Amino acid sequence: MFEKSPLTSGEQRVPAPIFRKGLNLKHAVAGTLARDYHSQLIAEIKSSNFTWRNGRLVVHLATEFGFCYGVDRAVDYAYQTRARFPDRRVYLTGEIIHNPQVNTLLRQAGIGFLSDPGQSVEQVDSADVVILPAFGVSIDALQQLDRRGCTLIDTTCGSVLNVWKAVKRYTAEGFTAVIHGKVHHEETKATASQALIAENGRYLIILDRDEATLVCDLIRGLASVNQFQAAFSEACSPGFDPVADLCRVGLANQTTMLMSESLEIGEMIRLAMIAQYGQNAVGNHYQAFETICSATQDRQDAVNSLLGGQQFDLAVVIGGYNSSNTRNLARICAERLPTYHIAEADCLISVEDIRHRPAGGPPSSGGPGNVTEITSSNWLPSSDVVHVAVTAGASTPDSIVGNVISRLATFANA
Repeated sequence: MFEKSPLTSGEQRVPAPIFRKGLNLKHAVAGTLARDYHSQLIAEIKSSNFTWRNGRLVVHLATEFGFCYGVDRAVDYAYQTRARFPDRRVYLTGEIIHNPQVNTLLRQAGIGFLSDPGQSVEQVDSADVVILPAFGVSIDALQQLDRRGCTLIDTTCGSVLNVWKAVKRYTAEGFTAVIHGKVHHEETKATASQALIAENGRYLIILDRDEATLVCDLIRGLASVNQFQAAFSEACSPGFDPVADLCRVGLANQTTMLMSESLEIGEMIRLAMIAQYGQNAVGNHYQAFETICSATQDRQDAVNSLLGGQQFDLAVVIGGYNSSNTRNLARICAERLPTYHIAEADCLISVEDIRHRPAGGPPSSGGPGNVTEITSSNWLPSSDVVHVAVTAGASTPDSIVGNVISRLATFANA
């Protein structure tokens, strides 16, 4: 059921146990999970071809939305952990997923967060249990925990592990890992640490097309090292030499990024390599493996399909404001119609007012202070029939989606 975590360099002691395949208590927590995260209304909408009419409101739900397998597994493991170790302190290294309601429920279940004010890994001892989140943790963080001797519960998503494999393969073969992601995001930081396993391993994190353009210009010899350093001082490995380290690159990405943007960035870099080294040599200078997770892509495809099927009055996208995949769903919707990215049902204040995070625009780096909520008025049309497209990020449970739709119906029919 559990494995031993890897020893850090030079250590001879027995490492702490690490659980990666659950704790055989799925049945014991099933009732709690159903109560807190499921929705009868959502089950009914799914069975009605993802369409629900209530008075003048018609809700059209994307066919892929909400909790993905990796998130569902991580939350399940957290509850199993609390049940398995009722008399021990249980911690999470940080948010298990980017959803405030889920993280609140875990705190209420008696799980501490080492990322909370006044909390740190230094308080952990060998009697404690620490849960690693779905994003994974950096190698340094894992080694810190291993030295504390605590029991570890690893909920790292399989899709994230696939990205790590690609990054380790690139750097083992002498390529620099170029990661399309947000430099402050937990997943990207964990992925970047994997690049440093190889001797002389290197990484560079690119946020968007503008940053990719600068990288391509440097590859072609059209940008200076000073320009690069000004833009990427916090986004590359220690001692990074852009002239030498961008000669051979392998592309990966944070799993929740916008697929179309990752593909475009990859093509930009490939063409830059061709321009600099020639078509015949491109294989020696550029590699890429598709590492956007299938759940992220399925949700992006589903919302594109939904919006292409008919006209809507507005779109409501539900999920944490710091959820990258939710924000990308909102970006997709905002390109076509009025879109409101909300965190929960209470964001629907009244028939007139709604609290939301502005959708659209370029992605942010994922660091603290980048979440901005505003209040907008006249968001709900007064027409005889209101068609609303609804989707939710992969860290949003059905219970929250159901509550939003119920409140939406209340206001639409007031």
